[in-house]
Amino acid sequence: MKDLNEALTEITEIRRQIVRTAEFRGYGPVTVAMTGCVAIGAAMVQARLIPEAAYDVATYLTLWISTAAIATSLIGCEMVIRSRTMHSSLGPEMILHAVEQLVPSGVAGALVTAVLVRAAPDAVWMLPGIWQILFSLGVFASARFLPRAVIVVAAWYLFGGLICLAWAAAQRTLSPWMMGAPFGIGQLMAAAILQWSEARNE
Repeated sequence: MKDLNEALTEITEIRRQIVRTAEFRGYGPVTVAMTGCVAIGAAMVQARLIPEAAYDVATYLTLWISTAAIATSLIGCEMVIRSRTMHSSLGPEMILHAVEQLVPSGVAGALVTAVLVRAAPDAVWMLPGIWQILFSLGVFASARFLPRAVIVVAAWYLFGGLICLAWAAAQRTLSPWMMGAPFGIGQLMAAAILQWSEARNE
């Protein structure tokens, strides 16, 4: 019985090691590209329907939180389906490992948003830049088990967030393209990298 328990422990540890070192292939390039298009579409909606977003923060937040929810749902659904095919029995562990890298930045983004809106409404112009910087941290964390070139995407979001903060500091506005352009281009870049990686692996 002791030998059996030791063997099971060793098997579990081997599976964990594989999950930590294997390249995660649950992100589909087409769906990731779609999320970039969703971000660009949301920016167009904001430009048309919320021209003065700084004076209508509730609607602005509704638009972009809904956009993030749609993008997350698209990627999440495909991630489950692809992981079952690409990673077989390791699928659930691979998905959990992938989600663990992004959850901290997502939670931090939600908390920072809540604090700024409630305690410092005059500083909400900082949100686009902060969201991008926090998202970049999640992408940097995920780069360990994705194609190495994903680091370029993480750097894009980091510098994009810093540029947005610097630019918005003078304008104190919530321009639609401070979200649409960085996230649209960033997701399309990520999709191109994932497509290249899939072609190389095949």
